[in-house]
Amino acid sequence: MGPSRLWVTVGYGIVNEVYYPRVDTPQIRDLGFIVADGQGFWVEVKRNENYSVTTPGPGIPAIEILHRHPRFELRLRIAPDLMRDVLLIEATLTGDAELKLYALLAPHLEGNGLHSMAEVFVDRDRKVLGAEQGPYGVALAAADATSQHDAWERASAGFIGVSDGWQDFATNGAMTWTYTQAGPGNVALLGELSQRQVVLALGFGGDRESAATLAISALLRPFEAAWHRHIRAWEGWHAETVDTTGCPPEFRDLLHISAMVLRRTTTRPTGVAWWQASASPGAAPRATSGVIILCGHATLWRARRVFLGLAGPTMHARFCAT
Repeated sequence: MGPSRLWVTVGYGIVNEVYYPRVDTPQIRDLGFIVADGQGFWVEVKRNENYSVTTPGPGIPAIEILHRHPRFELRLRIAPDLMRDVLLIEATLTGDAELKLYALLAPHLEGNGLHSMAEVFVDRDRKVLGAEQGPYGVALAAADATSQHDAWERASAGFIGVSDGWQDFATNGAMTWTYTQAGPGNVALLGELSQRQVVLALGFGGDRESAATLAISALLRPFEAAWHRHIRAWEGWHAETVDTTGCPPEFRDLLHISAMVLRRTTTRPTGVAWWQASASPGAAPRATSGVIILCGHATLWRARRVFLGLAGPTMHARFCAT
């Protein structure tokens, strides 16, 4: 649904691997969140395990995740920028007023991230969390969802397992480290957000500066515009392409999901070695039953299995069930 070259996976209620510029090249391990009060209480939301995942409709890969905790709720909406190699995430934190939101990015550049350089830097008067390795760069920018002003406060770069942001919270119960650089090695970045409703832009490019340019430019428009544009594009495609005439009502949603899968598998290469990344230090398990794959605006892993069940004589070229 656009020139963007991103494939995105979602699991444990956060963004997992993002593939760029091909479906066989993961560039991050995950992008998650920590909620903390600065006084010793902190929760890494992917370990909270109390969340729900919804989409605007069958076959529409715009993801909304709601995390629930006795002290807070965190709502995430995830959609691509259709015109850039940028993933947009709107994060809204509600609950106890003293709680703040932190974003934790683990780059996995070139599929391993073993020799990455991470840095907190300023680009166009905005703070950016970036990393690069070889021919790839990643940059994470943030904006207030209302004013679109820079939303980062403190930020830190560190080595995974030694000086990264998660280790800071695990050791001190709060964010106390503010290192500006880390690397070369397996690195991670942590950023403290100044507002409780923000938009994050995760950009990819040939180096961290080009990735930052894309991320910052994607934040110049309200998230709501990108969200609805993405949804409308898919709704229009389904209306033109999918004919559910003759399809039993209980299978119509599955037909739309399956058509979405086929839309991606017929236009871009697939067949990722899903477990390959787990051989890297600190990598998490992949392809769990809860993982959703946007496939650069498009695919559900669970739906791929559904599609295999519907393929064959029950489907025609125009996704018409008879």
